[in-house]
Amino acid sequence: MPWSGVIALVIASLLWGTTGASASFFPANVSPIAVGASTMGIGGLLLFTATFRTSIRVLRDGQARRWVLIGALGVVVYPLAFYAGMDLAGVAVGNVVALGSGPVFAAVLEWAVERRRLSTRWAVSTGLAVVGIALLALGRQVGDEAAHGGILGGVVLALLAGLAYAVYTYASSRAIRGPSGGELQPSRGVMGSMFGVGALLLLPVLLVTGAPLLQSFATVGIAGYLAVGPMFVAYLLFGIGLRRIPSSTVTTITLLEPVVATVLAVTVVGEVLAPVGWVGLMLVLAGLAVLVSARRGPKMAERL
Repeated sequence: MPWSGVIALVIASLLWGTTGASASFFPANVSPIAVGASTMGIGGLLLFTATFRTSIRVLRDGQARRWVLIGALGVVVYPLAFYAGMDLAGVAVGNVVALGSGPVFAAVLEWAVERRRLSTRWAVSTGLAVVGIALLALGRQVGDEAAHGGILGGVVLALLAGLAYAVYTYASSRAIRGPSGGELQPSRGVMGSMFGVGALLLLPVLLVTGAPLLQSFATVGIAGYLAVGPMFVAYLLFGIGLRRIPSSTVTTITLLEPVVATVLAVTVVGEVLAPVGWVGLMLVLAGLAVLVSARRGPKMAERL
């Protein structure tokens, strides 16, 4: 497995893991829809601007453009569902459900479109991670009875976010690598064009809902961090990871995000996690260890 891609994805996941804790510092009058539209809308424009020439080249290519537009729909849905899900179900549960369901949806997309067989290693690592996120969610529910009322709606929205995440991950991978598996387009251009188109669709939502984000220097600062760190920088790194790693494997590596988010939810936000939740966290880490410990021998490389 290419370690440069793995390292890029790990750093991106660490940045993404800070989103829930950061958003928790917004005042109550800032809606999660505004937060999502701001993060992906402003961050997407930054990404498009930083990669303008390569992004335009990607958009001019008919084959790549089709996948860019499909992925852009996922870019629009993801932040709105993700932040709304966290608002209802809590930072920990929203993250683990959204990101934990991502590998499952990505595997279904790869099977449906390409009939790609997934390796035993992927199945074991993802299975451990999925069990782990289920225990994490259970630990949150057991530890905080007050959160029960919003958990169901939050979980549904988080699942929608997981599907949207898988869609734009898979679409990015197809645009970058093409149908034959060789690199078709530069990853920076694909990410810039996809998130740029998504940003254009999110900006009207931001204009309608985003006024409370400007109420203080603190709210502007938090919104700026979310747009630059977990969005702009993280998705440049995400594109690097997508160059040579299948989307189903990418979504499994990025399960590190809900682990980071859970730790921050407990230590910074003050959410309660029962012991069973901590067991789940360890299982997610074990699943990641199984995935990234693959050796580069010919037979192993062929299976991966």
